[in-house]
Amino acid sequence: MILAIALILCGLAGVVWGLPAMHRLRRPFDILASLIVLAGVVASLIGALILTVPGFFKG
Repeated sequence: MILAIALILCGLAGVVWGLPAMHRLRRPFDILASLIVLAGVVASLIGALILTVPGFFKG
């Protein structure tokens, strides 16, 4: 449960930082910010999935 909350918070922090940074940074660094936003969205979704369905990844 703590891991899920940490994933959600870190993912949201990456999205909040990365969205303005994509437009503010110069050419090679804006791609890095875009990838951080993508990773933040994925981390938030996985955290929300773990939080709502606790045994989802356990086979």
